[in-house]
Amino acid sequence: LRTSPRLLCAATQQKNTGQNLEEDQSQSHNEQKAESSSAEKVFAEEKAKLEEQLKEMTDKYRRALADAENVRQRSQKLVEEAKLYGIQSFCKDLLEVADILEKATESVPKEEIKDDNPHLKSLYEGLVMTEVQIQKVFKKHGLLRLNPVGAKFDPYEHEALFHTPVEGQEAGTIALVSKIGYKLHGRTLRPALVGVVKDP
Repeated sequence: LRTSPRLLCAATQQKNTGQNLEEDQSQSHNEQKAESSSAEKVFAEEKAKLEEQLKEMTDKYRRALADAENVRQRSQKLVEEAKLYGIQSFCKDLLEVADILEKATESVPKEEIKDDNPHLKSLYEGLVMTEVQIQKVFKKHGLLRLNPVGAKFDPYEHEALFHTPVEGQEAGTIALVSKIGYKLHGRTLRPALVGVVKDP
């Protein structure tokens, strides 16, 4: 059988068309694959950027929280200190009154306090009662006396007026208190004025 040239041509054309179609499909598939790979790459880069931004924002947020907490704690401490030490200057002024009361009671001769001298006795007892009451008020508000006779000298609590050798006492101890000191809530408000023992 002889095949017509026209039929051969048509068959060849169909074959070529099928090959071309397969090539086109293959090329299209490759292009889609390339586009898909490119899109994935872009998405991955965007994801990495967003994760980095999220990390930065989280760090900033944590730092801001820590700063806010520090400020809150500092403020609370300042408020507490203001409550404790807000009366400091008022207490200092009252110490002078306490000193005068103490000197007044000490200056009354003990031998003169008798029943046959009722005015002086009443005055002395009134002074003593006032002194006791003022010390109670001081204690209530955290103000305590420093009368450190025999204690070791502490520059944070005592002020040395002089040094003197004293027989039988160790050097560095306090031999005499010239003026009583005071502490307000553990903080020295007024150092005690003292004489300190030195080596002979």
